[in-house]
Amino acid sequence: MMKGIVQNIMRELRYYRLLLVHPRTPRLSRWLLGGALAYLVSPVDLIPDVIPVLGHLDDLLIVPGLVWAAVALIPRDVKAACRAQALQTRS
Repeated sequence: MMKGIVQNIMRELRYYRLLLVHPRTPRLSRWLLGGALAYLVSPVDLIPDVIPVLGHLDDLLIVPGLVWAAVALIPRDVKAACRAQALQTRS
């Protein structure tokens, strides 16, 4: 069970990496995905994590929101090609 979860996470990370390097991915999508990653690893938050519930809620809303916006701007055929490649690739 745990192995399957780890494999799914690795597959999704491959998918997003492939989206980032694809030549037809819009520049704005690259910036949004980079911003999501930077916000996720940054110690600076809009709402400090020491505030119960709200401190972690901003991480749970902002990061997926940025990823969703980035992926929404990428053409469907690019997403399909990257998804197929991520499913085929074994790391």
